[in-house]
Amino acid sequence: MSNIEKHDPAPEEALAVILTIRGEQVYDGIDPDTAELVTEGLLQRTKDGLRLSYQETELTGMEGTTTAFEVQGGRVILSRTGSVSSQMIFEEGRQHTSLYTTPYGEMTVDVQTSRLRHNLTERGGVMDIHYAIAVGNTVTGRSRVQIRVKRKG
Repeated sequence: MSNIEKHDPAPEEALAVILTIRGEQVYDGIDPDTAELVTEGLLQRTKDGLRLSYQETELTGMEGTTTAFEVQGGRVILSRTGSVSSQMIFEEGRQHTSLYTTPYGEMTVDVQTSRLRHNLTERGGVMDIHYAIAVGNTVTGRSRVQIRVKRKG
């Protein structure tokens, strides 16, 4: 009789990727505010879809924070852990309430997603999210984030 140990299957290997993240915020009566960040990150298959993650830097004002996008078909969960802690759920045509914690305090925000599209695979792709954020039932602006994912190397 052999003495074989059972092991949990290893998690899917994380692939090194280059992320080009373009964000745009539109506030009534003000020119749109656009920023673009190119950074290294990881792409990993999960049991529910794909996970993109990267480390924030002082350029984004969130140094010490890990940002992750859990892509689950028509739903994307944005999680931040570290110096900033938050979770936002994007689902086209739906509104979700989230708690946003910063070094300056906590606030509840409502996220209304008007558009969510992606063609992400292990080879890369693009994700495009359009959404509005409301604080205290007042819309503070409309936002768009587009992430291009390219395998590194």
